[in-house]
Amino acid sequence: MVGSGIMGGMIKVIAGGKKNTGWVAEACTEYEKRLRKPFDIAWNFMPEDKLDKYLSEWPFTGRDFVICCDERGENISSGEFSAKLDKAFAASREVVVLIGGAYGFNDIVREKADFVWSFSKLVYPHGIARIVCTEQIYRASQIIQNRPYHHE
Repeated sequence: MVGSGIMGGMIKVIAGGKKNTGWVAEACTEYEKRLRKPFDIAWNFMPEDKLDKYLSEWPFTGRDFVICCDERGENISSGEFSAKLDKAFAASREVVVLIGGAYGFNDIVREKADFVWSFSKLVYPHGIARIVCTEQIYRASQIIQNRPYHHE
């Protein structure tokens, strides 16, 4: 997969639970440090008991490209994921990635999202899901920018 040359943009991650700490923070920070501008990740952590209500009432306006991480979603390759980000950036849409709490997302949130993304058929603890998400954003940036990190 060769990127379009679009350099990227802001990616907001809204995650259920507490702020990344310990080894999760260390791993996420490592991938975030590697991102080259204008790719950028902004985290918004929310208590799990408030996340579902917040997202159910959130204005899905179409300005954002909303990706809902859920094991019931579509399993795609890294190249396909980078193409989705590239297309969103080319359309000047900000990317918002949702990482749910212990029980995932309700049907309303999944239906309103632009894309429901499954990392695999496996279920991961929050920390590992956050690391996988951050690494895949970094990998996508490398694919879009035609850098050698990703091997096909």
